[in-house]
Amino acid sequence: MRNIDSFMREKIEKRLSSVEKDENVEIILAIESGSRAWGFESTDSDYDVRFIYRHELKWYLNVLPRRDVIELPIDAIDDYSGWDVRKALFLMNKSNPVLFEWLRSPIVYKKDERRYAQLLEVSKHYFSPISAIYHYLSMAKGNDRDYLQGEMVKSKKYFYVLRPLLACMWIKERNESPPIEFEILLAQLNDERLLARINDLLIRKKAGVELGVEKSIPEIRDFIRTKIEEFDSSVSEYNPNIKPSSEMLNNLLWEIVR
Repeated sequence: MRNIDSFMREKIEKRLSSVEKDENVEIILAIESGSRAWGFESTDSDYDVRFIYRHELKWYLNVLPRRDVIELPIDAIDDYSGWDVRKALFLMNKSNPVLFEWLRSPIVYKKDERRYAQLLEVSKHYFSPISAIYHYLSMAKGNDRDYLQGEMVKSKKYFYVLRPLLACMWIKERNESPPIEFEILLAQLNDERLLARINDLLIRKKAGVELGVEKSIPEIRDFIRTKIEEFDSSVSEYNPNIKPSSEMLNNLLWEIVR
């Protein structure tokens, strides 16, 4: 687990307790999901708090659907949002990569150990490599197209292309949901020159150096183009896992909310 400033951790934990009281819910898992969890935050990066919660059993027994997300007003420092556990399980059935990242965040603010363990174990049966690669490849292509074209580029945007591409590499090699920590994903590379260029950017960003518009870095640019072309041409060859029926998720929902 990665450390968070004690003042901010206390503030976030108090805010989560207020959410539970105000919304009459119980938070099963609350984590950090943004650049701080990925490991390339700047000194002034905000906090992206995400959580999964449950209502009392009676809440689920309704003819009409109820709102299944909680979103707090965003300010300059904090961003809070959460999913009801039924929504989370619905997304698990669709192999939603964002949910899998939440379950593997290295920064945890609150956790119901038993229910979290149940969610994590069941999630392993619903991971789809092809869905995940499509997700991360689309993310990489979009950020590359928007920010890294031309000779002068926004240097910090390299991380928002490299992380999803490295996630694709992890999935291809291991056929499992990738870790979200950038440095763990980066350890897959064995090109020393490329690693040196990426680590230089990483050190500067984490030190709070403003990474503005700079000249494109050939080693990183070439790696990105090569990997995008590679996964673009091969992603359709991946076979989706045969997932269990939704009955496993129905049983887990009942176990969690009863």
